[in-house]
Amino acid sequence: MNIISWNRTRLHTILVAGVGILFAIFSSAPSTEAFLPHHSFIPHPVHSKHESTRSSISKMMAHNPDGDGKFHFAIDRGGTFTDVHATLPNGTELVSKLLSVDPSNYDDAPTEGIRRVLDAHDPTGKKHPRKTPVDTSLIGSIRMGTTVATNALLEREGERMGLIITKGFRDLLQIGDQTRKNIFDLTCAAPEVLYEEVVEVEERVMLAEFFDEDKSQEEIASLEERKENDDVSKGGWPTAGVGKRVTGVTGEKVIPLQAPDVDAVRASLQKLADKGIQSVAIVFIHSYVFPEHEKIVAAVAKSMACFTEISMSHEVMAMVKMVPRGQTACAAAYLTPKITEYLAGFTRGFDEGLMTNVRLDFMKSDGGLTPVNDFGGHQ
Repeated sequence: MNIISWNRTRLHTILVAGVGILFAIFSSAPSTEAFLPHHSFIPHPVHSKHESTRSSISKMMAHNPDGDGKFHFAIDRGGTFTDVHATLPNGTELVSKLLSVDPSNYDDAPTEGIRRVLDAHDPTGKKHPRKTPVDTSLIGSIRMGTTVATNALLEREGERMGLIITKGFRDLLQIGDQTRKNIFDLTCAAPEVLYEEVVEVEERVMLAEFFDEDKSQEEIASLEERKENDDVSKGGWPTAGVGKRVTGVTGEKVIPLQAPDVDAVRASLQKLADKGIQSVAIVFIHSYVFPEHEKIVAAVAKSMACFTEISMSHEVMAMVKMVPRGQTACAAAYLTPKITEYLAGFTRGFDEGLMTNVRLDFMKSDGGLTPVNDFGGHQ
């Protein structure tokens, strides 16, 4: 027998022995259910369309003695089904499943799921009928994850939006950073941008550190004393280094070379509004350290009262790199109106105590939770 045949025979023997050992272990082990904790819940299969619509509530096997006298809900609203986990006032835990879209029976699946639990388990015996605002007096918290924003992004059904960016950078987000799954794939297609129109604003801020590092204090003082940037007054680009040194939010020194012209900005924004665009993303260079110019433009947009969503990149993601900061601001402007629309429909199903007495959190894309008032499309 040669060495290759001997190695193959040895490997085959080892594999057969290993399979035999595993078979012996699992054949003598208890069933899978024995490995589950005593309070685990395995949902029953849906046997009919009627049951999937009505979604009877199933009790869990264990009782949690740590109930605080309130209902607590954790909800996952998917595209097809909505799953509801509820902790009752006495600590008992329940789970239920219902269709995410069933307009003949209810307007909103998470609201209906909560209503069903309250109707069946309200300790006071009070009934919670459909078509009436859900009583929130016994609800302690609601935590919910939804795919509304994800679906709107994938299906490109977000709000029509425009991009407001520093002059000279109108194509920056379309060019991107050349990230691709396969760097040698010459046929890869870049994703479409979310904005329809671009407005370039004549504004400029520069970092002072690298400009001033080889200059004397006298030279810097001379540049700061110049009241007007000569090139700007002649319609050209601002001269580097001219202007007061200002401390930004990160502690870095910056030089605001040119502030936005309010009248010019208003005229440009009016053109967007005339085209039916009601959502804008504002992305200026170095706004992560000096956000004042973005705030000026946002104030103009708000004063016009024709934009429902104004996303400033320094608020959405205050990071150095302009491309991801701009892309995130665009996502916020594109998706937040859809989120706002959904939240409005959800809150309409409850009484006024939902926003004042109930902790209402939504899951972000990173898996964390955020209060409803801080929840936006970019999250």
